[in-house]
Amino acid sequence: MKYKYFPAFLVFTCAILFQHCKQAEKPARPDLSALFEKYYEERLSFYPMEATMFGNYKYNDKLYAQFTDSYQAELKDFYTHYLAEAEKVDRNSLSEKEKINYDDFLWEMKINLEGFDYPLNYIPFEQLGGMHLAFAQAGSGSVIQPFVTVKDYDNWLQRMIAFGPVMDSAIVYFKKGLAIKYTLPQPLVKKLIPQMQSMVTDDVTKSVFYQPIIKLPKDFPEADKKRLTEAYTKTIGETVLPAYKKMGVFLETEYLPGARTSSGIWDLPNGTKIYDYMVRLNTSTNESPDNIYNTGLSEVKRIRLQMDSIQKLLGYPGDLEAFFKNLETDKKFRPYRSADEILADFEKIHQRMKPQLAKLFNNTPKTPFEIRQIEAFRAKSASSEYIPGTADGKRPGIFYVLILDPKNFSVTSGMESLFLHEAIPGHHYQISLQQEDTTMPRFRRFGGQNAYIEGWALYCESLGKELGLYTDPYQYMGALGDEMHRAIRLVVDVGLHAKKMTR
Repeated sequence: MKYKYFPAFLVFTCAILFQHCKQAEKPARPDLSALFEKYYEERLSFYPMEATMFGNYKYNDKLYAQFTDSYQAELKDFYTHYLAEAEKVDRNSLSEKEKINYDDFLWEMKINLEGFDYPLNYIPFEQLGGMHLAFAQAGSGSVIQPFVTVKDYDNWLQRMIAFGPVMDSAIVYFKKGLAIKYTLPQPLVKKLIPQMQSMVTDDVTKSVFYQPIIKLPKDFPEADKKRLTEAYTKTIGETVLPAYKKMGVFLETEYLPGARTSSGIWDLPNGTKIYDYMVRLNTSTNESPDNIYNTGLSEVKRIRLQMDSIQKLLGYPGDLEAFFKNLETDKKFRPYRSADEILADFEKIHQRMKPQLAKLFNNTPKTPFEIRQIEAFRAKSASSEYIPGTADGKRPGIFYVLILDPKNFSVTSGMESLFLHEAIPGHHYQISLQQEDTTMPRFRRFGGQNAYIEGWALYCESLGKELGLYTDPYQYMGALGDEMHRAIRLVVDVGLHAKKMTR
């Protein structure tokens, strides 16, 4: 018997097969969450010190010369691969939340890849937050590197052993920069040299790197205590300190004479393009340097008018220059005799604003919080800052205060605005809450765009009055001073790096 039409069940079966074949023609949509997770895990292996900072201790014994050409080539391949994987995703198929993650990821891949167009690795580190400072800070045992178990101590020992070759490689790449006139400006090199020299000591036990040995846990087996003490003493004396000394000599005798006398990036090979890239990297916008410069000028004008009003309120005669000179010379504004007194006053600011914080913020971090003085070995070229804690709460977020001489530390220096910015509800709330948010992919939890990070902290400075601060006109003037500092930076940065202004 012949059928003029297919039976219903055959029609249905053919339809299903046809649909399946059509779907098979298209590549299956990559699992976005899996892609993000794989990317983050692989990225940690490239940046082991960063992994340690964020509480991932898988690579705690690793230290790499990340600035070498070969390492940079691996990184470029890494970002190229993940950009290609991300571009397989149909953005239109994503939810609104997934689109945010996707767009952020795509931007991160592209902006990182663009950086490889320039020899940025020919300046392996700078005077502010350079690898040599981060290494000493970790080696002190008081910040990111854990020193709890015997394995922790052995992990850091391996990093110290690797430090000598890494610094030797840095010298090689500083020399590559010299060869193509891609160098730091001389004034910055002059800040680097004493940083290296300050690490050198004839007595290993006086080194910051010996601190973990001084604090060896009492419950360690005696054999391990003896072994670690001997190994640390040998490695610090024969590898770490000589590496700092060698770098200091190189910077002073070879690099400084060849370093550029100009200050702006414009004077580097492809300097104008590098600056445009840096603007996009740090603002995540396509703003032109001219627009940023003009924004700075208008902000200076706006803030200046506010400063004038505070001066009049306080009844000071003359101009603002005379007012500021009085703040600098009147001893009543410098009441401190010790760093502990200053740190205690910052904690008082914290306690004073606590009742109002509860009214403004429903969500608060679980990560603990501490206030500390910046270590002496990096103080001369540092500024007050925040170092994140870990999402598990085992390591606190730290607000580091720059105190060079307590007797010259002014109460009118914007203490309240500084606390709002660097500490609470600024970077501590922002970064801790971000890290603790497990609904986001890890590349966002432990990453972030500079414009957002600093933009949030600047916004927090504006919350002073709502948080019960800025009741003292001098403190409010200090806050305006901080705001003015940012506005001036827009003008000066573009002026130096794009408009060829001198220091």
